[in-house]
Amino acid sequence: MPQSYILVINGKPEGPFSMDELKAKKIKPGDFVKTPEMDDYKEAQEIAELRELLGFAKPPLLMQYFGSFDQRLLASFLDWFIVFGVFVIIIFVVVIVFMQDKENRIVVSLSLLACVPVAKFIYHVVMESSASQATFGKQMLKIKVVDMHGDRISAGKAIARNLCKIFSVMTFFIGYLLAFFNKQQQCLHDMMAGTVVIKERLF
Repeated sequence: MPQSYILVINGKPEGPFSMDELKAKKIKPGDFVKTPEMDDYKEAQEIAELRELLGFAKPPLLMQYFGSFDQRLLASFLDWFIVFGVFVIIIFVVVIVFMQDKENRIVVSLSLLACVPVAKFIYHVVMESSASQATFGKQMLKIKVVDMHGDRISAGKAIARNLCKIFSVMTFFIGYLLAFFNKQQQCLHDMMAGTVVIKERLF
């Protein structure tokens, strides 16, 4: 069944109207609409179906929705804690419980700890390109990674973003501080990968 929309006209909701009726009313991108199933009104340009059928451009992300540097920093600490904690548990179970030789314990423990950065890289790529669009740390802070249009990023873009963090670190972490000097609060790796961190909201 074709979707119908309630349209706000002169401050009052009217309808529902079919798509043909909306076209006849020549609605604008900023007009507020909702379907009977939606909880609240959205601008017409925010709804993918209306953008496609009426030729609206997707609206730019608003500044108040960008994740702040302190949110991202705390999320990073949480993610390091989570990944490192998992490896500590693995070391305890595998090394302490099942291995008796002291030297082997040390070698295996150090080898496992050396895998933490690689595991964290994979963790970020998988989580940021998933449906949640965020690591567990970011989810706790209610922020997520999107592309420049606010859409979910692909695994390829997630890989590029996390590889580019090397450059943010190589600049003596100045690449991270760039977030303070641009409106979209992007770090260097975000600029290079074409991503942005935003606060959770409905699109």
